[in-house]
Amino acid sequence: MLTTRPRGTNDILPGEVEKWQYLEELARQVCREYGYGELRTPIFEHTELFHRGVGETTDVVEKEMYTFTDRGERSITLRPEATAATVRAYLENKLSSLPQPVKLFYIGPMFRYDRPQAGRFRQFHQFGVEVFGTHSPAIDAEVIAMAMDIYKRIGLTDLELHINSVGCPECRPLLREKLQEHFRPHLEELCSNCQGRFERNPLRILDCKGEKCQELGRNAPTTLDALCPGCQSHFNEVKLNLEAVGVPYIVNNRLVRGLDYYTHTAFEIMAKDIGAQSSIGGGGRYNGLIEACGGPAIPGVGFALGLERILLTAERQGIDFPFSRGPEVFVATAGTGVEIQSFKLIQELRQRSVPAEKDYLGRSLKAQMKYAAKLGARWVVILGEEEYAKGLAAVRDMKLGDQQEVALAELVEYIKSK
Repeated sequence: MLTTRPRGTNDILPGEVEKWQYLEELARQVCREYGYGELRTPIFEHTELFHRGVGETTDVVEKEMYTFTDRGERSITLRPEATAATVRAYLENKLSSLPQPVKLFYIGPMFRYDRPQAGRFRQFHQFGVEVFGTHSPAIDAEVIAMAMDIYKRIGLTDLELHINSVGCPECRPLLREKLQEHFRPHLEELCSNCQGRFERNPLRILDCKGEKCQELGRNAPTTLDALCPGCQSHFNEVKLNLEAVGVPYIVNNRLVRGLDYYTHTAFEIMAKDIGAQSSIGGGGRYNGLIEACGGPAIPGVGFALGLERILLTAERQGIDFPFSRGPEVFVATAGTGVEIQSFKLIQELRQRSVPAEKDYLGRSLKAQMKYAAKLGARWVVILGEEEYAKGLAAVRDMKLGDQQEVALAELVEYIKSK
């Protein structure tokens, strides 16, 4: 139907969109403080980017991407996540020539064909950061602390930070061997997806949401059972840095994340009672991703936070965002001959950065006052025909209920001072 939006998408209406604007501006402010610059990439990319960057064995690539062939017979995919696109932009625009590390952030819509549930949509929005050019465990701790800082400033509570190390190419072969040894006797009991992952990437089996696969993986070897000395040292340094800045964490040795590009640190932030999934954000290190996308061996680390899930969690926790929901000033008219003057006045106020509104339906003064109250205006300027002829206007404080006359020549400055 033409009057129904596609399943898994949302209209963000006035009254709600202000929450999004507040959240996005808060994220941008934190990024300014931490030294991250904004990057905006296309909403669609060549499909091969996600095959190579996200991973052939992930649910995202296997089942969830919106892929189509364009008129030039090219395979195009709406971005299901932004890290691979950020890597492509980093390489294409030669950002490696800038002083390292390069710190970037993005805000925008992502697309995955998934079963819509509370907190999960087919078009959803993420805020994320990526850092390229350093192996330092301290930068892992920085991006984690930054995510937790944002949640703290929003006012979210009762969050759990889960961290893990998923190893590196040096220790992954040992983990792969241990996992295949564990799952081989139960291969026929695994779901069809995990049977395919058994040879390609058995670590993905630990991320399967199927009950049987979860049961079979309950006692499977974990990433921490196979870490090489370098990965163990890196993970210890991450934990020490988090402890130094007072960020509490839980080591979750079953946390592997859902994308193939992670190495070393992986983390998720969990919130209770938000529906299909408890995760409201997460990320980790991906030292091999830039190389997998055709670039040099440059390390990277980052996170992505789901804006819908943050807003849902804030709603469940009763957090009211501090923003104005309507005009600060409403200009009402009484009598005839002052309509043009009322329009001139609201424009003068707007040009002085004062949100202002007026009546456009020819309402009575009483109806205008009711309308101003519904809009949430704190002040109402009443332009009466007789008062205007005397160079005066009445200003009513809608909160306190008092009213006084002000000279028209001083009106804008008076309102601005309020």
